[in-house]
Amino acid sequence: MDKRVLALLAATGASTIYGVNHTLAKGVMPQYIGAYGFILLRVVGAAALFWLASLFTKSEKIDPKDYWRLFGCAVFGMFINMLAFFKGLSLSTPINSSVIITLSPVILLVLSAIFLKEKISPIKIIGIAIGMLGALVLVLFGASTQANAPNIPLGNVLYFVNGATYAIYLILVKPITNKYSTITLMKWLFLTGVFLNLPFTISEFTDVNWLDLPTRVIWIMLFVVVGTTFSTYFLNLYALKTLKASTVGAFIYLQPLIAVIFAVLVGADRITPVRALAGLLIFAGVYLSTRTKKSKVS
Repeated sequence: MDKRVLALLAATGASTIYGVNHTLAKGVMPQYIGAYGFILLRVVGAAALFWLASLFTKSEKIDPKDYWRLFGCAVFGMFINMLAFFKGLSLSTPINSSVIITLSPVILLVLSAIFLKEKISPIKIIGIAIGMLGALVLVLFGASTQANAPNIPLGNVLYFVNGATYAIYLILVKPITNKYSTITLMKWLFLTGVFLNLPFTISEFTDVNWLDLPTRVIWIMLFVVVGTTFSTYFLNLYALKTLKASTVGAFIYLQPLIAVIFAVLVGADRITPVRALAGLLIFAGVYLSTRTKKSKVS
């Protein structure tokens, strides 16, 4: 099969896993495991898998001058980012999370302008404003509660924090992505993430009745660790070997479609007029703020 087709399938697979994760992960919280306990399971499991994978790859030594950058990446990418997302998911809804997460490219654009001095055109400024308006519509005018979503506005705010911290993580990690392999970076970032999260998550983790978990819940937990946390990195890395980074990044817009379809099909969430309006505003804002001039690119 053509390499480009395989790369596109890999990127699609990663987005599909992320999209389904919004509903599956929420389905076991907080009845079987708390949001913070789930985070510890995720980072411990991912760290173990990446360290195991590192046994079959070339060993790389981290330059001491990169220690602080790696620490910052772990703080924003494996600590605040994850805590905000899973706590938000426990308070809000799968559809809201999948919609708000598409603001990440917009937030990244704003932060790049602040820290990397990248210029923002007037049309992109308009796009940023429209996207943020959509997020505000969800937070201020959406339902405040629904079944298994006790505080939707706060959950939506935490989704926004998740997107902002992930954007900061991308800015911090970008300079070292070509310096070290993905396995090397991930094994150290997730190991650091274990120690950062441990004090805040250990109590919920130990509260889990591990021996009495239903088989369905165990499979979902394995999916989050092996699928959402571990496999997606490999799928996106494979895609990046053939496709441009911007092409792979565009697949984030596939997540809401998959998340909404899956959530509605299994009865975990529903589409409301406010969510539809907010979604349209956010998608329009993201499109305007991230569009570039047409060029011959793959």
